[in-house]
Amino acid sequence: MRLILTRHAKSSWNEPYLSDHDRPLSKRGRKSSDAIGRWLVKNGHIPKTVLCSTSARTTETWDRIQKFMPHPCEVRYESDLYHGSTHSILDVLAQATESPVLILGHNPGIGIFAESMLRVLPRHHAFMQYPTAATLICDVPVENWTEVRMNTAQFVDFVIPRELV
Repeated sequence: MRLILTRHAKSSWNEPYLSDHDRPLSKRGRKSSDAIGRWLVKNGHIPKTVLCSTSARTTETWDRIQKFMPHPCEVRYESDLYHGSTHSILDVLAQATESPVLILGHNPGIGIFAESMLRVLPRHHAFMQYPTAATLICDVPVENWTEVRMNTAQFVDFVIPRELV
């Protein structure tokens, strides 16, 4: 089954009194989200289900990405993805029923989860930092998301927005 792991795009710090949960995207973040949306479609990585953190920057990242999708996706907003550990991300993923699934979350959780999923890590210079809007595509050798085990996924692709804009 195909899994897409995306970190939210760059957030704005222009309003220092906003809570972390409520920070929107910056101008660069909006451009990066659009670039990732175009890249996903161009490369045929179209999710059927999206599991998205409830923060403003993740929901705005998805809102911008989804403009490029050829059809609507089932979207579930999950508060457990906000400060998601590897185990909480895995628990949220286990509730999905279709493939591909796109998980849109935060570092360090999404980056650690990506690293933990793969059998062999990509040789991409930015993978271990998992910068904003970084996106991993991997294939997980299961027939149901409840069967996922760490260190079993096959790397397919990895991209960061700076390679696209």
